[in-house]
Amino acid sequence: MSRKLRFFKDQISKAGLLSSVHPVVEPDLELEELEIQLAEHEHELIEMNSNSEKLRVTYNELLEFKLVLQKACGFLLPSSNHAVAEERELSENVYSNDDYVETASLLEQETRPADQSGLRFISGIICKSKALRFERMLFRATRGNMLFNQAPAGEEIMDPLSAEMARTKILKICEAFGANCYPVPDDINKQRQITREVSSHLSELETTLDAGIRHRNKALTSIGYHLTQWTSMVRREKAVYDTLNMLNFDVTKKCLVGEGWCPIFAKAQIQEALQRATFDSSSQVGIIFHVMDAVESPPTYFRTNHFTNAYQEIVDAYGVARYQEANPAVYSVVTFPFLFAVMFGDWGHGICLLLGALVLIAREGRLSTQKLGSFMEMLFGGRYVLLLMSLFSIYCGLIYNEFFSVPFHIFGGSAYKCRDVTCSDAKSAGLIKFRDPYPFGVDPSWRGSRSELPFLNSLKMKMSILLGVAQMNLGIVLSYFNARFFRSSLDIRYQFVPQMIFLNSLFGYLSLLIIIKWCTGSQADLYHVMIYMFLSPTDDLGENELFWGQRPLQIVLLLLALVAVPWMLFPKPFILKKLHSERFQGRTYGLLGSSEFDLDVEPDSARDHHEEFNFSEVFVHQMIHSIEFVLGAVSNTASYLRLWALSLAHSELSTVFYEKVLLLAWGYDNIIIRLIGLAVFAFATAFILLMMETLSAFLHALRLHWVEFQNKFYHGDGYKFKPFSFALITDDDD
Repeated sequence: MSRKLRFFKDQISKAGLLSSVHPVVEPDLELEELEIQLAEHEHELIEMNSNSEKLRVTYNELLEFKLVLQKACGFLLPSSNHAVAEERELSENVYSNDDYVETASLLEQETRPADQSGLRFISGIICKSKALRFERMLFRATRGNMLFNQAPAGEEIMDPLSAEMARTKILKICEAFGANCYPVPDDINKQRQITREVSSHLSELETTLDAGIRHRNKALTSIGYHLTQWTSMVRREKAVYDTLNMLNFDVTKKCLVGEGWCPIFAKAQIQEALQRATFDSSSQVGIIFHVMDAVESPPTYFRTNHFTNAYQEIVDAYGVARYQEANPAVYSVVTFPFLFAVMFGDWGHGICLLLGALVLIAREGRLSTQKLGSFMEMLFGGRYVLLLMSLFSIYCGLIYNEFFSVPFHIFGGSAYKCRDVTCSDAKSAGLIKFRDPYPFGVDPSWRGSRSELPFLNSLKMKMSILLGVAQMNLGIVLSYFNARFFRSSLDIRYQFVPQMIFLNSLFGYLSLLIIIKWCTGSQADLYHVMIYMFLSPTDDLGENELFWGQRPLQIVLLLLALVAVPWMLFPKPFILKKLHSERFQGRTYGLLGSSEFDLDVEPDSARDHHEEFNFSEVFVHQMIHSIEFVLGAVSNTASYLRLWALSLAHSELSTVFYEKVLLLAWGYDNIIIRLIGLAVFAFATAFILLMMETLSAFLHALRLHWVEFQNKFYHGDGYKFKPFSFALITDDDD
């Protein structure tokens, strides 16, 4: 039935018709009734197509014959003058298809030798592209004893040497080249009579063909009204039968048995559905629903909605969560758009993204029912991600105080003023603080000053480290919840604890120093502090000391970091080996008095587990994991500096477009130059800052979540739960 429906769809498409957008809703049909209807329609269409094809072939043959008759008469007249007059008359009376002549060249067809000239000839129609090769082949086959012409000849040509052999060769060559040959009499009266008959037949065939096409289109239109409904019905039935094919007979072969997964919360709904199916089918035997203990790992299923689905897809693109593993998508709903906004922060650009997201959300109902392109489908699927990214971009843009790279005095004037009258702007030295700091965001006076870049670079770099350390700590904390849920005390003691100690002894301490420096306004060099914490931990810090007891604290933290490395590496493999040995100790011994055969047979479980546990493999795996975490703690923290780098790049690029394009064009007193500058600025903003920079920041935020965050706790080696659903059936399933 699917094949028949595809046949109907192809026929409707070839006929230039459209299926009904609002199909007729019929009462529910049984599958058998639908199959009978489809078979009848298919037989009718095939018969109409066959008849139409036969009529079309006959029509084309008659049309070619008519053209041959009209063009060949000039070769057969005994007098050239009489030939020209007759041809003109024949042309004016019976020939009116000039378009067809332009697509084909003409040859002569066989007739009996003329009484006056003894001329033997063949006439017909052949494709123009083959005419030159056809002429060359005829010339070689007849050794030049023939005359080939595509137009009326001026005089007759005698060939006394031509014979039946040459005629046979020419006919074979005509057949090989696909030339259609037609008999043309040499009598003008007979030519006229045949031409009239052919014209009459052509007229009748045209009428018949038009009637057949109208009848066929009417039948296809009727099918098109029901095609969508029939296709949906057949597709559903096919999906049901495909699922039923997965069931197996029980030992009695009287009932079907199937195993499958279902969410725990859906068991009551499944029981109700099975009872309803038993009642509707009037079955004497009820359907038995039995919950079994799973041998293999169950699939993973997270209930999502329109808002959270896109974030779950982002996480699943890295790997589907292991069954009952902590789901990072819960936290990515906030952290993903926020880290994007840290790199993209500009509340002018954020408003543009917000407008685009609102348009997609406003048209959600209509777009969800349409078939979209790959790019548009991806954009529509991430509309709520785009919404949060735009809102956080506006928030971070207000913190950076950047609106298309222009700072705004949102909360009044700057907190700084000139010391005397010689100080004219923020670029001059001698600024003094005369009021409280700016209540929210960066003070606009930093814009254009000599210390703008050092200040903003320092701010964004330190902020990137704080955000990175916080997110990595969140990942390690989630590994604790995973271990506690799965009751793995080894992972808590020998993985979570040393990882927290190592990370926070170094980079947690660095984050603490950053916060203390911000709060106290100290001039301490944090680079010097961290470097000499390793090189000379016992040396005096001098002016780089931020608080009392900093030096002994650094020594303690350094020792803790050093201890944490072997703590992660060695205990867990040896403890696992000991636990495994104790678990299977004595299980390979047999009872006294048992047979020789029994003594040779070791319990399968013991043998299998002894073979499965490989201490060297476990130790190497733990060593790789430990080294990866130690090196990753450094590289991942450095990787978060991309937040600073991309934010700086976005800000500087936006400034270049504003100053070197818009302001430069606005400096001319010419409306055309201003309009050109405005157009270039709008184009650069839309295609570079709003498209390329958005994509770049999105990919970097994706990397930070997949690598720096999820590798702390997320295994991602599960598989997705894919329940049977009619809503998930697509056209590709045909």
